[in-house]
Amino acid sequence: MTTARDLILVALALPAERSVAQGDLSLALAGAEAIDLLERGALRLDGDRMVPGPPVVTGDRLLDEAAAALTWRKPYDTVAEWLWRRGGALAAAYVDELERARLVIHPRGPLGLRSRRTVLAESQARRASEERRATGEPVLAALMAAAGIVEKPDEAAEGLTGDAVTTVLAAVGDAVTQLEAERLRRDVEQAAFDNIWRA
Repeated sequence: MTTARDLILVALALPAERSVAQGDLSLALAGAEAIDLLERGALRLDGDRMVPGPPVVTGDRLLDEAAAALTWRKPYDTVAEWLWRRGGALAAAYVDELERARLVIHPRGPLGLRSRRTVLAESQARRASEERRATGEPVLAALMAAAGIVEKPDEAAEGLTGDAVTTVLAAVGDAVTQLEAERLRRDVEQAAFDNIWRA
């Protein structure tokens, strides 16, 4: 399992009233992919530039896609550029992938019709992601906090070491903050527009 898969499984396990913003989750998933590629040697950081390493086959279709999407010519992407480019609709892509793997299902309603609601199937992958979450694994905990799954990372996540991973996690946090600021700006503009029409 990859960090990104563990993150999406944890997010989908949340009760409906605690759903996560898709944009925040997509950015965190892109960060998780970058960390997974760092760990597999498919990527290294030069400052905040993402320098591709030797090609690797991870066995995970979306992570292989992420590796193929790295910029192979100078100037390489910064981590922030990667997050915005790769993270566009990544949450939806991961849900689709989980559906193909039958790790999520759409339960049937009273009339036998499939609901639009997504429910995690009982699986080894789900148990493994839950175990990783429960142990407070620092990288997953920090990504959960960035995505808004938890309010703040636990002490283990705060004590993360490793320059490359820390750089990626900081970039994810900055990107989510920028996205939230953009949402607030749009809300203010919409409220001002509505007030003009009411006047």
